[in-house]
This record gives sequence, C-alpha cells and structure tokens, in this order.
Amino acid sequence: MVEMVPMTQAGHTALKEELKKRQSVDRPRIVEAIAEARAHGDLSENAEYHAAKEAQSHNEGRIAELEDQLARSEIIDVSKLSGDTIKFGATVTLIDEDTDKKAVWQIVGESEADAKKGRISITSPLARALIGKKKGSSVEVVAPGGAKAYEVTKVDWK
Repeated sequence: MVEMVPMTQAGHTALKEELKKRQSVDRPRIVEAIAEARAHGDLSENAEYHAAKEAQSHNEGRIAELEDQLARSEIIDVSKLSGDTIKFGATVTLIDEDTDKKAVWQIVGESEADAKKGRISITSPLARALIGKKKGSSVEVVAPGGAKAYEVTKVDWK
C-alpha cells in the first residue's frame, strides 16, 4: 500500500516549482559544467569534473525525491476545514505553561515544515501531541529539549 503524503496546496505548489527549476534550470547548467570540465582533459585529477558530477548526483536524487512526494501527495484544502478539534492544517495558538510565552504553529506536511515561518510537521512531537485536542486543553510534549507543557488558547483555519 502506498503511503500518502499530506500537504497543503501551497506546499504542493512549492514542490512543483522546485521540481520544475531543478529539471529545466539546474539540470542543463550541471550538464554544461560537466561538459566544460571534461574538455579540460584528464578526469582522474579534475576537481571541477568531480564537483559537477557530485552536483549532478545531488540534483538527480532531489528530483527523484520530489517526484515521489508529488506522486504520493494528498492535497488537503485547509480553507474547507473547520471545527474546534486540532487536525492537519490547523493553526494553533499555544501558551507555554512555564514561561507564559505565546507561540502560533500551523500543522503541515513534512516537506513544508519551517519553524521560522511557524509551520511544524504533522510528524513532529508537538503536532502529534496536539492532534485531537481542543481549545482550553493542556498538552504535555516530550521533545529532545525535555518535557514542555502548553495550553491551547486558539484553534484557527487559515
């Protein structure tokens, strides 16, 4: 059975754009760099050639990864979701019970998680602890930095 990869429309679009760039811009640029390095002669001691081949390997690996994620993607339209129970796509406002610091997180797919933008992966310890909870719930999360307790103050769908 193929395991589906949940993601928002924005995350799906970002993956498609990265794939397109890697196929139509990066791939030809790397092939050109390999050809240019090959023209310099002896390949055994040609650092430019080896660097270009390594870049090609990295790029092709990422292309395969992107194609796989896109093929298994399950796009979830967050704008059509509602309710007060936390699930994929929810934007959750939390208060740290120790420091009273407020944090806002949207629960998204693994490929679109970005802590700096307030997005956490559905597979993260915090998201797993939040799933199924409601506003007013207290949540304890055991993360690599130790146990933390949060109060859910808001569940939003944007």
